Amino acid sequence: MAQPIPLEFPPRNPREELLHRLEHAPEEHAQALLAAYEVLQQLHDRGVLELARGVLAAGDDILEKVVDQARTPEAIRSIRNLIFWQHVLGSIEPEWFKGIFKAIPEGLAKATAEPEKPIGLFGLLRRLITKDGLRGLAAATDFLQAFGRHLHSLESPSLESPNLEP
Repeated sequence: MAQPIPLEFPPRNPREELLHRLEHAPEEHAQALLAAYEVLQQLHDRGVLELARGVLAAGDDILEKVVDQARTPEAIRSIRNLIFWQHVLGSIEPEWFKGIFKAIPEGLAKATAEPEKPIGLFGLLRRLITKDGLRGLAAATDFLQAFGRHLHSLESPSLESPNLEP
């Protein structure tokens, strides 16, 4: 009959394994260690490590002041406004912003340029009735109508016409 083969594992020594890995780490990770040393040196040169040390030393005081400031009504409104603007900006297509931001420098350049002669009312009307001028006026009108519609929905009852009944 067959005899079982004895299988014995030597006892593990986790400390010895860690020491072995630590001894061979500089060889295996030499480039990473050099890059880490360079980053640490640059942080030290710029005073970031000193700043971090100071923040850690005064951690509770700084945290207490930040929390006190965050509890103010102004900070709460600011955070709410940031969240609101995140939703607004997220709903606008980037191409629309491209058109607006391309038009800003051109419009500012035209507005600040010295005109050859003063612009008259008819000259202004002539510029307004061009294809681009009418398109811009239509966009501005659409915006103002939507703005007015939303202003009307936000009016408080005290601003509406008073109730004259007893």
